[in-house]
Amino acid sequence: MARMLEQLVVKPGHAARLADRDPRHTLGLDKADGKEHLETLLEELEHLHTRLYAEGKRGLLLVLQGIDASGKDGTIRAVFSGVNPQGCRVVSFKAPTSTELAHDFLWRIHTACPARGEIGIFNRSHYEDIVTVRLLGLAPEEVWRPRAELVREFERMLVAEGTAIVKCFLHISKEEQRQRFEERVQDPEKRWKFNPADLQLRERWDEVMLAYDEALTDTSTEWAPWHVIPADRNWVRNVAVATLLVETLRRLDPQLPEPDVEGVRVT
Repeated sequence: MARMLEQLVVKPGHAARLADRDPRHTLGLDKADGKEHLETLLEELEHLHTRLYAEGKRGLLLVLQGIDASGKDGTIRAVFSGVNPQGCRVVSFKAPTSTELAHDFLWRIHTACPARGEIGIFNRSHYEDIVTVRLLGLAPEEVWRPRAELVREFERMLVAEGTAIVKCFLHISKEEQRQRFEERVQDPEKRWKFNPADLQLRERWDEVMLAYDEALTDTSTEWAPWHVIPADRNWVRNVAVATLLVETLRRLDPQLPEPDVEGVRVT
């Protein structure tokens, strides 16, 4: 597990170098063993989440970022299939509303962070306000460029206040994205997910990768490092994300509270 995590992390102070990372990497696993290992991980994740919820002192935030069709929805379905929904919340960040735009860019993010005892999942996140704003020209560079520092300090505060953060960039290849877009167009059950506007960013592939590369490099810290997940193969993606979550919860080691049962008699 330690070797697997070492392959994924963007070391603080080092470049993410997405171009040097293979989206089809298997992390030394084969598919059969990987799927078997995932089942074991999910059982442990459910157990550790129950303890985190019962302890009620700390939270865990999973940040999922990636280009269109990178598998954010699929990751959530696969990894959290057995987790108690009472203590788990998914938030998907769309274009900000007029109310949200009237506040600082982290206002809506902070209110969506997990409470103590919860696992929070960001399907896209505050990193949209750096990368997407940059790519779509929604704000000038003097606005989006300083946000990396603000995000670093925001995450430092969350960690100091008891929220562990796991940040995963789901890394797929251009060819894999093409296949997934084609599947969406051809499958009536998936066609609703296709947005023609996604093709415009696909035509700027190198520019998109550069924007993400810089964002990951600038915001991978000791307290909240980025992990680049090989996501061309769904089973590898799921094993990697589940491993990071379980390893983080093991480190937190949540404890069940001691109930006051002295003198209690059940009749």
